[in-house]
Amino acid sequence: MSEYQVYAKLQKARIKLQSAAIKKSGHNKFAGYQYFELGDFLPTINEIFNELGLCSVISFDKELATLRIIDTDNGGSITFTSPMAEANLKGCYPIQNLGAVETYSRRYLYVTALEIVEHDALDATTGSEAPKSAKPITKDVFDSMTSEEQEAIRSIGVNVISLLSMDDVAGAVEYIEQSELDADSKTALWSLLDSKQRAAIKKYTTR
Repeated sequence: MSEYQVYAKLQKARIKLQSAAIKKSGHNKFAGYQYFELGDFLPTINEIFNELGLCSVISFDKELATLRIIDTDNGGSITFTSPMAEANLKGCYPIQNLGAVETYSRRYLYVTALEIVEHDALDATTGSEAPKSAKPITKDVFDSMTSEEQEAIRSIGVNVISLLSMDDVAGAVEYIEQSELDADSKTALWSLLDSKQRAAIKKYTTR
């Protein structure tokens, strides 16, 4: 009986979230649409779960990211999982790569569990022209930046490579565009990607 009750509570949570006035703060200027970031819906989910007697717990191991939704009244639970991926950005510490993977895994788990409807990024970018860089890809641009500027580009690169490692090319393009990089910064970012990663983005944006 407890298992059925937690499913009923989760369905109520989905309906409540659907009716909540949450706004999308993410903006893909390249494709012209907005999307939900983790911070847009997580506070509302926590409030709804508290009201209904639910608690969410996320854990990670080498292979899976797991979201467990627990009925705090009777102990029943539902589990959602997503495969873990790796981000390998040159010049970044392993913990930075891990943090990027975990952040995006959390977002996707909640989107799945609460059936949050996102914009179809693939349809939005089909037929659009690829973003153009003012300078050729060269590491010289990155090397000429200050240490603070380099750290900012590395942080963006961690997230981009994390998305690419999960085969989310649309998300990578989306993230680059919302970062609003100037020509030099975009060139510096691309110098941190390997040829396969750059090719994946180019192929996607030139469909």
